[in-house]
Amino acid sequence: MSVTTLPRPAEATAGTAAPERLCAWAARERRKRAAVLGGLTLLLAALAMISVATGAVSVSPAELGAIFLGKLGLTTSVEASRVQEAVIWSIRLPRVVLGILAGATLAIGGAAIQGLFRNPLAEPGLIGTSSGAAMAAVIAIVAVTHLPFTLPAAAMSWIVSLAAFAGALAATFLVYRLSLVGGRTMVATMLLTGIAVNALAFSVVGLMMFLADDAQLRTIAFWNLGSLTPANWSSLAVVAPLMVIACVALPMMGRAMDALALGEAEAHHLGVAVQRVRFLTVLLVALSVGAAVSVTGVISFVGLVVPHLLRLAVGPNHRLLLPASALLGAALLVGADLLARTIAAPAELPLGVVTALLGAPYFLWLLIRERERGTLL
Repeated sequence: MSVTTLPRPAEATAGTAAPERLCAWAARERRKRAAVLGGLTLLLAALAMISVATGAVSVSPAELGAIFLGKLGLTTSVEASRVQEAVIWSIRLPRVVLGILAGATLAIGGAAIQGLFRNPLAEPGLIGTSSGAAMAAVIAIVAVTHLPFTLPAAAMSWIVSLAAFAGALAATFLVYRLSLVGGRTMVATMLLTGIAVNALAFSVVGLMMFLADDAQLRTIAFWNLGSLTPANWSSLAVVAPLMVIACVALPMMGRAMDALALGEAEAHHLGVAVQRVRFLTVLLVALSVGAAVSVTGVISFVGLVVPHLLRLAVGPNHRLLLPASALLGAALLVGADLLARTIAAPAELPLGVVTALLGAPYFLWLLIRERERGTLL
């Protein structure tokens, strides 16, 4: 006697296949994440090594390896001169490390702000961070000349950096506080408040430039256009922890930002503490970007272009977008700094000029292309 096997209902088949499709999708996402992050890491490592070895004092890869191994107490058949070791360890390496941290901070901050506002054209400057830092730094540069005593150059540098950091925090939290309505943050109000605070800050910068002398004007102009020249191990020891914390903590909020992309009400129903996520995001961005700008000056376009380009390339998933933005931002700033100090050697171009010249035309081309395709975000 034969037993006839009845066909399985379509619902049962679909129910069995759904977990398999979900597992396949998760595996593809893991491979995609590994490929993107791995490729960006290799790009950053290559640019960092080239930047460390390139300059007025030439250093070969073998000599560079001998210098690093020598710091670990190991010896090789290749010997580097004391001049090469001093240049690498005291000048170029701190500069590259600062470029990596600052680029990662600006880019991941831009991606976080774009996710928070659900606006791919937002950036940390939109909430007053950069303009507040610029205003406070310029005030410090002009005000120190009215002191009854002369400050050494090192003390002057620290005062300007501390003022910039304090100004970034003050402007950001002024914007945040004024955007609170009934204990909740209104995104539209925050954007409008940020525009007003930016306008006020840059009007103060203009007033200080009117009052400054020629030497102060040169300092203000160079600071407002950004540079990695002030990099040294002592300044890195102060600002690096804030930047590292943000670069580690913000990607952990990727799931919450993915939920926020659906809308605040939907994110709340999915269990996301919307106000807490918003406050932590603004806090981390303010602390890290304020720390970066306090040393490098104002560097434009990194926080806007990098996350937007990656969103077009790899999609809006913040669990990938945030760490990828940090890596690409670091690579972009290290590469831009390499161009800034070599393309017109022995002179050095302002770093903000290079980032804008590299980023703006490509960004405009992308916007035009996406508009023609009808896929502009």
